[in-house]
Amino acid sequence: MAHKNHWLWVTIALACTYLIWGSTYLAIKYAIESFPPFVMVGVRFTIAGSLLYMVLRSMGHAAPTPMQWRGAALVGLLLPVLGNGTVTHVQLHVSSSVAALAIATAPIWMAIFSSLWGHKISRREWLGIAIGLVGILLLNTRGSLQGDWQGAVLLMFAAASWSLGSVWSKHMDLPQGLMGAASQMLCGGLIAFAFSVAFGEQWPEQVTPRSWAAIVFLIVLGSIVAFSAYHWLLHNVRPLVASSNTFVNPLVAFVVGVWFANEQIHAMEYIALAVILVGVFLVLTASKDAVPEEPIV
Repeated sequence: MAHKNHWLWVTIALACTYLIWGSTYLAIKYAIESFPPFVMVGVRFTIAGSLLYMVLRSMGHAAPTPMQWRGAALVGLLLPVLGNGTVTHVQLHVSSSVAALAIATAPIWMAIFSSLWGHKISRREWLGIAIGLVGILLLNTRGSLQGDWQGAVLLMFAAASWSLGSVWSKHMDLPQGLMGAASQMLCGGLIAFAFSVAFGEQWPEQVTPRSWAAIVFLIVLGSIVAFSAYHWLLHNVRPLVASSNTFVNPLVAFVVGVWFANEQIHAMEYIALAVILVGVFLVLTASKDAVPEEPIV
């Protein structure tokens, strides 16, 4: 029964990261119509982290130790700021669907970074990594990122940062349960505000109703719900399985972008998507031991 319940929670958590995060790319596009990128990231994660932190403290959860705050700050820098913040910045110039497509390489980066902690990359994973990189080359040479090497490099940097933080977090002293997600979002939001000051960003003079609605969506669903689900997955399944949302997110982002924002998808993007997803599939299915028999606590 415990094993069955575990699979149920894994399925629910994966569904949250699949569907909600696949939609956040368009929500980010709407939010940055009014907010500068790192101001938006700061607002999103500081509010979400603070709300979740206060609720958990009121329920009797222990506050993180100084060492755990340090780990939360490092993960907050890698995931919400360098990962999500960089994607948000690039979306000033590229469509939400193309941004999601590039981030689909995250499991490939995770396979590489996992090797730093003893994971031996198999031939199947190396093949998947090679195929995934071919897909990125197609996107950069024939797709919407053609000639925009800066945007392509930044998207790869975002995927690598998110992957490094995801893998590394399993080896850090971090708060247990949702307190870990709350502390990481709170730290990430505050660091994002520091980045916004460094980049000279200003608070918007006017905010459209659509941008406010997008911010609320990103805070409640994109951060409190989906980020917490992702944090739980990282501590209960392999990092590659936890990151499998990147296998589905581009598909959701494509559908949402076309239906709600009339984004134009070129034929080469579909080809690049197919190639990247083949590579990610090979990486994710390289090991049959995808989910442990009992939750990791």
